[in-house]
Amino acid sequence: MLDGMRNGMHTDTERCVRAVRSRDGRFDGWFFTAVRTTGIYCRPSCPAVPPKPENMTFLPSAAACQRAGFRACKRCRPDTSPGSPEWNHRADLVARAMRLIGDGVVDREGVTGLSARLGYSTRQIERQLLAELGAGPLALARAQRAQTARLLVETTALPMADIAFAAGFASVRTFNDTVREVFGLTPGELRTRAPGRGDAAPAPGAFTLRLPFRAPLHPDNLFGHLAATAVPGVEEWSDGAYRRTLRLPHGHGIVALAPRPDHIACRLTLSDPRDLTVAISRCRRLLDLDADPVAVDEQLRTDPVLAPLVDKAPGRRVPRTVDEAEFAVRAVLGQQVSTAAARTHAARLVAAHGEPVDDPEGGLTHLFPSPQELAALDPGTLALPRSRRATLTSLVDALAGGTLRLGAGSDWAETRARLLALPGFGPWTTDTIAMRALGDPDAFLPTDLGVRRAARRLDLPSTPAALTARAAAWRPWRAYAVQYLWATDDHPVNFLPAH
Repeated sequence: MLDGMRNGMHTDTERCVRAVRSRDGRFDGWFFTAVRTTGIYCRPSCPAVPPKPENMTFLPSAAACQRAGFRACKRCRPDTSPGSPEWNHRADLVARAMRLIGDGVVDREGVTGLSARLGYSTRQIERQLLAELGAGPLALARAQRAQTARLLVETTALPMADIAFAAGFASVRTFNDTVREVFGLTPGELRTRAPGRGDAAPAPGAFTLRLPFRAPLHPDNLFGHLAATAVPGVEEWSDGAYRRTLRLPHGHGIVALAPRPDHIACRLTLSDPRDLTVAISRCRRLLDLDADPVAVDEQLRTDPVLAPLVDKAPGRRVPRTVDEAEFAVRAVLGQQVSTAAARTHAARLVAAHGEPVDDPEGGLTHLFPSPQELAALDPGTLALPRSRRATLTSLVDALAGGTLRLGAGSDWAETRARLLALPGFGPWTTDTIAMRALGDPDAFLPTDLGVRRAARRLDLPSTPAALTARAAAWRPWRAYAVQYLWATDDHPVNFLPAH
């Protein structure tokens, strides 16, 4: 059934009805059920008694439901569903636009800023988003603001005026009107109804959240990788949580992320609350929380060599990044050296060029330096081979000068070509960046030492060309196959750190 729930899935009424009747949470975020007789919309897994099929209509996004005049169900809270996996594994214009909207570009730069980043006219973007999602960029951004507002209303004691500002609304009146329209309740009523609401004033800029995901999720390699490669001062594993600093559009932040059976516990501390939506989006992207693990694992299980690995620990995610430029720099520092050596090189850059931050709750000290900050470094001070220094400075110059743009809206094919044109960039570095920074789910690393060791252990082809040919059956999920191959080793990246 999942195979048919891809592009245009909301148009397959029979499949959608079956999903709603089975209350299958795997479909949450893939489509939404709007009920004509009640004027509300739900996620497929809503626990309420399913309406009659003739009273259901299916829409591709919460924004489309709101645009059509439906209010969010108070019981299943469809606005808090995991995001559609489509925007993670697709590289077309709509997917790139959705990733940028999730990163807050429309709120900061408007639709003209979105179109400038994508290289298309505003009319083309509007037309394609309406055709596929039933809503344009402004409506999609409005739905995102409404979700952020609800989160702040229900989980903090912030004054409503502060919430309106933090969620990106232009005025308190617009905030009030939007909340009433979308949720059928005033902001005050939302706060009163919130379960377990604490009345104590939070620490300034602190937010405690639950990040949902589609089950299953296997956290070991995800958090193990982030902890084992953590750059001192920027990242740490502390008290069962991965913590790191965040460079954000309006300021900076610190996040702590910890795996729980049915969610990711998230604590954010922000210097500017307007960055909340962006910070949440980047944390979800870091942990690959909008992935569809059932679709991924079903495909990989078709290979008899991978099937036992998937069955042993289903739901592996690809550890990604909150800062694409940062990851590209770290990928160069990690060329042909151990994990420990790469951390040491990165820590030196951070200490010399990173912006200091305060962390009363832990040992974080700096933001990772931006390309503009690194552009001023003296290559002679780097304890790297001369060729590696040239590679790093070429990358930094391209990022700082704008000839190379890495971000949520990057065109994967174009970015790959630009990376390969830089000195010292080969397939391993380029595809590592494609997999973890750009989010390409089909990036593959046939020359990676860990992948080749796993291939020999599993009697897979050992040469890069032959292994790539064998991996064609794993497409479009080869990046996830890499996670399962890496997991056959006893490297620390594959294990959840001790508390």
